[in-house]
Amino acid sequence: RRRHTRCLSDWSSDVCSSDLSYIHGGGVKGVLVEVGCETDFVANTEKFGEFVKDMCLQIVSMDGTRFISEADVPEEAKEAELEIFRSQAADKPADVQVKIAEGKLRKWYEEVCLLNQPYFRDEDQTVEQVRAALSSEMGENIEIKRFASYTLGQE
Repeated sequence: RRRHTRCLSDWSSDVCSSDLSYIHGGGVKGVLVEVGCETDFVANTEKFGEFVKDMCLQIVSMDGTRFISEADVPEEAKEAELEIFRSQAADKPADVQVKIAEGKLRKWYEEVCLLNQPYFRDEDQTVEQVRAALSSEMGENIEIKRFASYTLGQE
């Protein structure tokens, strides 16, 4: 595990972020994650560090994580999934098809969007709820900025 915290200051903004890399399963899976906050005081707290580490574990444990939030999902990907879900419900009445497709899309978002996923330490909460609680507790915005996940033998 390797952790790096950096703070950048200029006249327009103060930005701190914590980067963490994590290798799992004897080197088979790896995750890089960047979580941002507003001050180095928060970036250097134990709770923030644990949150960043937990985000690595969350991503590595959920194979399908591809996006941070629903807003990051390209419209083409959303429409492709909706088309699949509509075709799966083709034998149902039209109004029911729409509801089934929307329900399956919400379930798909839980699989591919990090913030929509059940938090691995407490599945009654989503990752977004945990992030928002920590942000409230720390008194400043905490944002998952980006991540990359790697599996040995896959592109």
